[in-house]
Amino acid sequence: MDDQQLLRYSRHILLQEIGIEGQQRLLGSCALIIGVGGLGSPAALYLASSGVGKLTLCDHDSVDFSNLQRQIIHRTGTVGQPKVVSAQSALHEINPEVECVALAIRADEAQLGELIAQADVVLDCSDNFETRYAVNRACLAQRKPLVSGAAIQFHGQVAVFDYRNDDAPCYNCLFPEDSEAEELRCATTGVFAPLVGIIGTLQAAEALKLLMGIDRGLSGKLLSINALDMNILRSSLSKDPACRTCGDITAERRVNS
Repeated sequence: MDDQQLLRYSRHILLQEIGIEGQQRLLGSCALIIGVGGLGSPAALYLASSGVGKLTLCDHDSVDFSNLQRQIIHRTGTVGQPKVVSAQSALHEINPEVECVALAIRADEAQLGELIAQADVVLDCSDNFETRYAVNRACLAQRKPLVSGAAIQFHGQVAVFDYRNDDAPCYNCLFPEDSEAEELRCATTGVFAPLVGIIGTLQAAEALKLLMGIDRGLSGKLLSINALDMNILRSSLSKDPACRTCGDITAERRVNS
């Protein structure tokens, strides 16, 4: 690191758990953020300001005026722009050293596989089950750690699935794809603006710790928050041996090992 970097990241470097070695790990890392809306906004801001070397932003949507209530990376002047372009500009102003790749696409499973293969950590900041299941499958196949977040109304949750560990539960273990869970959208049910900031920031924190090799965190756990009365619940997750997503893959890995 040069003198400017030592100054920029000095408050990280002062932390015993991070130091120069941890900061250098961040500088050499790549994070993939799926969705640059309410959750992806604070997540991207903190990953960039913390010095993650490369951020890949993937979102097919454009900035809408109604987004500005909670999607803090966007500005009134960027309404109508692709969200990834708006976010890329904001991140460059915060930390021009970070390489920011803007992909204004709805990635299919093949594209997700390619993007995830290049990332050290994946943050699922999407707003629909179809994308979450696809990202989960791709991360599992590539053995890349996944930080998943969701927020609606006053309720939010964060979970970490570290697929470098064969015994890790997957997103489908928690929310089975065939469970017919009701999918709620902010556009129809609303969402408390600071809640997405809380959840997205927690996602950034967990991603940074994964990149730096800090084991303490939410790996294999679910953190649920009710922002109306500020109840916080942390639960342990168990791998479902009958899971249709990770059960067969884990068994195959053990046979081949």
